[in-house]
Amino acid sequence: MCVDKVTRRSLLLGAAATTAAVAVPAPAQATVRKSGLQDLTHPVTPSFPAFVPGEEPSRRTVTSIPADGYYMQEWTILEHFGTHVDAPAHFTAGGRTSTELALAELISPAVVIDIARRAAREPDTTVTVADLVAYERRYERIPRDAAVLLHSGWAAKAGDADAYRGTDAQGGLHFPGFSVEACEWLLTKRRIRCLGVDTLSIDPGVSTGFETHLALTGADRYGVENLAHLDRLPPRGATLTVGLIPYLDGSGGQARVFARW
Repeated sequence: MCVDKVTRRSLLLGAAATTAAVAVPAPAQATVRKSGLQDLTHPVTPSFPAFVPGEEPSRRTVTSIPADGYYMQEWTILEHFGTHVDAPAHFTAGGRTSTELALAELISPAVVIDIARRAAREPDTTVTVADLVAYERRYERIPRDAAVLLHSGWAAKAGDADAYRGTDAQGGLHFPGFSVEACEWLLTKRRIRCLGVDTLSIDPGVSTGFETHLALTGADRYGVENLAHLDRLPPRGATLTVGLIPYLDGSGGQARVFARW
Protein backbone atom coordinates (compact mmCIF):
# COMPACT_ATOMS: atom_id res chain seq x y z
CA MET A 1 0.00 0.00 0.00
CA CYS A 2 2.78 2.38 0.95
CA VAL A 3 4.72 1.46 -2.13
CA ASP A 4 1.60 2.07 -4.24
CA LYS A 5 1.10 5.54 -2.72
CA VAL A 6 4.73 6.44 -3.23
CA THR A 7 4.54 5.26 -6.80
CA ARG A 8 1.44 7.31 -7.51
CA ARG A 9 3.00 10.38 -5.87
CA SER A 10 6.18 9.89 -7.86
CA LEU A 11 4.21 9.62 -11.03
CA LEU A 12 2.26 12.78 -10.26
CA LEU A 13 5.45 14.70 -9.43
CA GLY A 14 7.13 13.38 -12.55
CA ALA A 15 4.21 14.39 -14.70
CA ALA A 16 4.16 17.87 -13.17
CA ALA A 17 7.86 18.23 -13.76
CA THR A 18 7.45 17.16 -17.36
CA THR A 19 4.62 19.66 -17.85
CA ALA A 20 6.69 22.41 -16.27
CA ALA A 21 9.63 21.56 -18.50
CA VAL A 22 7.45 21.82 -21.58
CA ALA A 23 5.91 25.09 -20.38
CA VAL A 24 9.27 26.87 -19.90
CA PRO A 25 10.15 28.65 -23.18
CA ALA A 26 13.51 27.84 -24.75
CA PRO A 27 16.02 30.69 -24.69
CA ALA A 28 16.00 32.80 -27.81
CA GLN A 29 18.69 31.83 -30.26
CA ALA A 30 21.35 34.43 -31.01
CA THR A 31 21.03 36.14 -34.36
CA VAL A 32 23.52 34.64 -36.77
CA ARG A 33 25.46 37.35 -38.60
CA LYS A 34 25.71 36.66 -42.32
CA SER A 35 29.27 36.42 -43.58
CA GLY A 36 30.50 38.18 -46.66
CA LEU A 37 33.43 39.05 -48.88
CA GLN A 38 33.32 42.31 -50.84
CA ASP A 39 35.70 43.87 -53.33
CA LEU A 40 35.92 47.64 -52.72
CA THR A 41 38.12 48.41 -55.72
CA HIS A 42 37.25 50.28 -58.90
CA PRO A 43 38.85 48.67 -61.99
CA VAL A 44 41.77 50.70 -63.32
CA THR A 45 40.63 52.17 -66.63
CA PRO A 46 41.64 55.32 -68.55
CA SER A 47 38.02 56.52 -68.23
CA PHE A 48 37.93 56.59 -64.40
CA PRO A 49 37.84 60.21 -63.12
CA ALA A 50 41.19 61.69 -62.13
CA PHE A 51 41.44 64.41 -59.50
CA VAL A 52 42.56 66.82 -62.22
CA PRO A 53 41.35 66.36 -65.82
CA GLY A 54 44.25 65.23 -67.97
CA GLU A 55 45.83 63.08 -65.23
CA GLU A 56 44.12 59.91 -66.51
CA PRO A 57 46.42 56.96 -67.30
CA SER A 58 47.25 55.69 -70.76
CA ARG A 59 47.91 52.17 -71.93
CA ARG A 60 49.09 50.34 -75.01
CA THR A 61 49.43 46.74 -76.03
CA VAL A 62 53.12 45.80 -76.07
CA THR A 63 52.83 42.15 -77.12
CA SER A 64 50.02 39.89 -78.30
CA ILE A 65 49.57 36.14 -78.35
CA PRO A 66 49.19 35.93 -82.16
CA ALA A 67 52.36 37.95 -82.77
CA ASP A 68 54.55 37.15 -79.77
CA GLY A 69 53.07 34.13 -78.01
CA TYR A 70 52.06 36.13 -74.91
CA TYR A 71 49.95 39.18 -74.06
CA MET A 72 51.22 42.26 -72.18
CA GLN A 73 50.24 45.91 -71.73
CA GLU A 74 52.18 49.02 -70.79
CA TRP A 75 50.53 51.57 -68.48
CA THR A 76 51.53 55.14 -67.75
CA ILE A 77 49.84 56.01 -64.47
CA LEU A 78 50.15 58.32 -61.47
CA GLU A 79 50.41 56.73 -58.02
CA HIS A 80 47.25 58.57 -56.94
CA PHE A 81 44.76 57.36 -59.51
CA GLY A 82 41.79 55.05 -59.04
CA THR A 83 41.44 53.12 -55.80
CA HIS A 84 44.70 53.98 -54.10
CA VAL A 85 46.57 54.67 -50.88
CA ASP A 86 47.98 57.97 -49.65
CA ALA A 87 51.10 57.04 -47.69
CA PRO A 88 52.32 59.45 -44.98
CA ALA A 89 55.00 60.70 -47.40
CA HIS A 90 52.29 62.07 -49.72
CA PHE A 91 51.78 65.20 -47.61
CA THR A 92 54.38 64.99 -44.83
CA ALA A 93 58.07 65.59 -45.50
CA GLY A 94 60.05 62.63 -44.22
CA GLY A 95 56.90 60.56 -43.86
CA ARG A 96 56.90 56.83 -44.52
CA THR A 97 56.60 55.63 -48.10
CA SER A 98 54.58 52.78 -49.58
CA THR A 99 57.23 50.15 -48.95
CA GLU A 100 57.58 51.24 -45.32
CA LEU A 101 53.98 50.50 -44.40
CA ALA A 102 53.94 47.16 -42.57
CA LEU A 103 51.61 44.35 -43.60
CA ALA A 104 49.91 44.48 -40.20
CA GLU A 105 48.94 48.09 -40.88
CA LEU A 106 47.14 47.08 -44.07
CA ILE A 107 44.69 44.77 -42.28
CA SER A 108 42.28 46.57 -39.95
CA PRO A 109 38.82 46.37 -38.37
CA ALA A 110 36.48 48.42 -40.55
CA VAL A 111 33.96 51.00 -39.38
CA VAL A 112 31.55 52.51 -41.92
CA ILE A 113 30.16 56.00 -41.31
CA ASP A 114 27.12 56.46 -43.56
CA ILE A 115 26.26 60.04 -44.52
CA ALA A 116 24.93 59.20 -47.99
CA ARG A 117 21.47 60.62 -47.39
CA ARG A 118 22.86 63.97 -46.24
CA ALA A 119 25.49 64.02 -48.98
CA ALA A 120 22.81 63.67 -51.64
CA ARG A 121 21.43 67.04 -50.48
CA GLU A 122 24.72 68.66 -49.45
CA PRO A 123 27.67 67.62 -51.64
CA ASP A 124 30.09 69.73 -49.56
CA THR A 125 29.19 67.96 -46.32
CA THR A 126 31.80 66.29 -44.13
CA VAL A 127 31.96 63.65 -41.44
CA THR A 128 31.85 65.56 -38.17
CA VAL A 129 32.64 64.68 -34.57
CA ALA A 130 28.87 64.61 -33.98
CA ASP A 131 28.55 61.91 -36.67
CA LEU A 132 31.18 59.80 -34.90
CA VAL A 133 29.50 60.21 -31.50
CA ALA A 134 26.15 59.26 -33.05
CA TYR A 135 27.72 56.18 -34.63
CA GLU A 136 29.09 55.01 -31.28
CA ARG A 137 25.74 55.53 -29.57
CA ARG A 138 24.03 53.36 -32.15
CA TYR A 139 26.68 50.68 -32.58
CA GLU A 140 29.78 50.53 -30.40
CA ARG A 141 33.02 52.31 -29.62
CA ILE A 142 35.30 52.67 -32.64
CA PRO A 143 38.17 50.24 -31.95
CA ARG A 144 41.82 51.16 -31.82
CA ASP A 145 43.69 50.68 -35.13
CA ALA A 146 40.44 50.85 -37.09
CA ALA A 147 39.95 51.82 -40.71
CA VAL A 148 37.18 54.43 -40.59
CA LEU A 149 35.39 54.52 -43.94
CA LEU A 150 33.11 57.23 -45.30
CA HIS A 151 30.11 56.01 -47.30
CA SER A 152 28.74 59.04 -49.14
CA GLY A 153 27.16 57.30 -52.12
CA TRP A 154 29.67 58.96 -54.46
CA ALA A 155 30.93 55.70 -55.96
CA ALA A 156 27.72 55.49 -57.99
CA LYS A 157 28.80 58.66 -59.84
CA ALA A 158 32.15 57.26 -61.02
CA GLY A 159 30.88 56.73 -64.59
CA ASP A 160 30.45 60.50 -65.02
CA ALA A 161 33.66 62.45 -64.34
CA ASP A 162 31.94 65.81 -63.85
CA ALA A 163 29.38 64.36 -61.46
CA TYR A 164 32.06 62.47 -59.53
CA ARG A 165 34.18 65.60 -59.18
CA GLY A 166 31.09 67.71 -58.55
CA THR A 167 32.46 70.30 -60.94
CA ASP A 168 30.73 73.70 -60.85
CA ALA A 169 30.67 76.42 -63.50
CA GLN A 170 33.95 77.85 -62.25
CA GLY A 171 35.67 74.47 -62.20
CA GLY A 172 35.43 74.07 -58.43
CA LEU A 173 35.03 70.61 -56.88
CA HIS A 174 32.15 69.50 -54.66
CA PHE A 175 32.17 66.11 -52.94
CA PRO A 176 32.12 64.94 -49.31
CA GLY A 177 35.09 64.11 -47.09
CA PHE A 178 36.24 64.07 -43.47
CA SER A 179 36.41 67.31 -41.50
CA VAL A 180 39.80 67.95 -39.94
CA GLU A 181 38.11 68.05 -36.52
CA ALA A 182 36.71 64.53 -37.02
CA CYS A 183 40.11 63.31 -38.23
CA GLU A 184 41.89 64.75 -35.20
CA TRP A 185 39.25 63.32 -32.84
CA LEU A 186 39.72 59.86 -34.36
CA LEU A 187 43.50 60.15 -34.12
CA THR A 188 43.63 61.34 -30.52
CA LYS A 189 40.54 59.72 -28.96
CA ARG A 190 40.39 56.43 -30.85
CA ARG A 191 43.94 55.95 -32.20
CA ILE A 192 42.72 54.89 -35.63
CA ARG A 193 44.95 53.45 -38.35
CA CYS A 194 43.52 54.95 -41.53
CA LEU A 195 40.69 56.85 -43.18
CA GLY A 196 38.93 55.67 -46.34
CA VAL A 197 36.49 57.42 -48.67
CA ASP A 198 34.37 56.66 -51.73
CA THR A 199 35.39 60.01 -53.24
CA LEU A 200 38.49 61.53 -54.83
CA SER A 201 39.93 62.80 -51.54
CA ILE A 202 39.68 62.36 -47.79
CA ASP A 203 39.29 66.16 -47.71
CA PRO A 204 36.04 67.54 -49.11
CA GLY A 205 36.23 68.84 -52.67
CA VAL A 206 35.94 72.48 -51.57
CA SER A 207 39.11 72.20 -49.47
CA THR A 208 42.08 74.19 -50.71
CA GLY A 209 44.45 73.54 -47.81
CA PHE A 210 44.05 69.74 -47.54
CA GLU A 211 43.89 70.05 -43.75
CA THR A 212 42.63 66.49 -43.25
CA HIS A 213 45.47 65.08 -45.34
CA LEU A 214 47.97 67.08 -43.31
CA ALA A 215 46.53 65.93 -39.98
CA LEU A 216 46.32 62.28 -41.02
CA THR A 217 49.73 61.91 -42.64
CA GLY A 218 51.31 64.12 -40.00
CA ALA A 219 50.19 61.51 -37.47
CA ASP A 220 51.92 58.79 -39.56
CA ARG A 221 48.62 57.31 -40.73
CA TYR A 222 47.46 56.62 -44.29
CA GLY A 223 44.36 57.22 -46.38
CA VAL A 224 42.51 55.17 -48.99
CA GLU A 225 40.59 57.00 -51.72
CA ASN A 226 38.10 56.06 -54.45
CA LEU A 227 36.64 53.04 -52.68
CA ALA A 228 33.62 51.24 -54.15
CA HIS A 229 30.61 49.36 -52.72
CA LEU A 230 30.85 50.65 -49.16
CA ASP A 231 27.05 50.38 -49.01
CA ARG A 232 27.46 46.59 -49.02
CA LEU A 233 29.52 46.49 -45.82
CA PRO A 234 28.08 46.17 -42.32
CA PRO A 235 28.55 49.28 -40.14
CA ARG A 236 30.93 47.25 -37.96
CA GLY A 237 32.39 43.77 -37.83
CA ALA A 238 34.25 43.65 -41.15
CA THR A 239 38.01 43.38 -41.62
CA LEU A 240 39.57 45.56 -44.29
CA THR A 241 42.57 44.36 -46.32
CA VAL A 242 44.52 46.86 -48.43
CA GLY A 243 46.68 45.19 -51.08
CA LEU A 244 48.98 48.13 -51.71
CA ILE A 245 51.42 48.04 -54.64
CA PRO A 246 54.85 48.62 -53.03
CA TYR A 247 56.27 51.25 -55.38
CA LEU A 248 59.86 52.12 -54.46
CA ASP A 249 59.81 55.41 -52.52
CA GLY A 250 56.09 55.56 -53.28
CA SER A 251 53.96 58.42 -52.02
CA GLY A 252 51.13 55.92 -52.29
CA GLY A 253 49.87 53.64 -55.00
CA GLN A 254 47.05 51.60 -56.44
CA ALA A 255 45.58 48.92 -54.17
CA ARG A 256 43.18 46.00 -54.35
CA VAL A 257 40.98 46.63 -51.32
CA PHE A 258 38.47 44.16 -49.94
CA ALA A 259 36.53 43.42 -46.77
CA ARG A 260 35.52 40.17 -45.09
CA TRP A 261 33.01 39.68 -42.30
